[in-house]
Amino acid sequence: MKTIEFTYHLKDIDNIAVSVLEHLDSKTLLFNGSMGAGKTTFINALLKAMQSKDVATSPTFSIVNEYRLPDEKVYHFDFYRIESIDEAYNFGIEDYLNSNHWLFMEWSERIEELIPEDSQTVTISNIEENTRLLQLTIKTEKTTKNKAIKTVIN
Repeated sequence: MKTIEFTYHLKDIDNIAVSVLEHLDSKTLLFNGSMGAGKTTFINALLKAMQSKDVATSPTFSIVNEYRLPDEKVYHFDFYRIESIDEAYNFGIEDYLNSNHWLFMEWSERIEELIPEDSQTVTISNIEENTRLLQLTIKTEKTTKNKAIKTVIN
């Protein structure tokens, strides 16, 4: 397992999104952080870095939003309102998980037993009003030791 940390001011979020994309080895990203930490804001920056013209909005009520990339799709989930695994099965979560498209999942702990093993986790924390700490955790067999890398962008 490897953790990469980025400390950044919100004005630099686009640069951080590009850096995060360079470190990914999975198309399944789990987004953790308290309400208002900036998960959907960061997803917007990722979409921009992935050359999408779409704007991310929180899928709290719809559960899933779909965004277009040049030759790909992103499915953005918010499982905050999911109360059981059965609800996830009822809206067809298996089809999304087997789609081979990008999966961005907020509040994924509510469907933890369904999460693909190769997922990577993005945890966002507020440091100050416009400063965030982002931790990218990569579960990979390629990394033989726990490793942490820190990047500070002011």
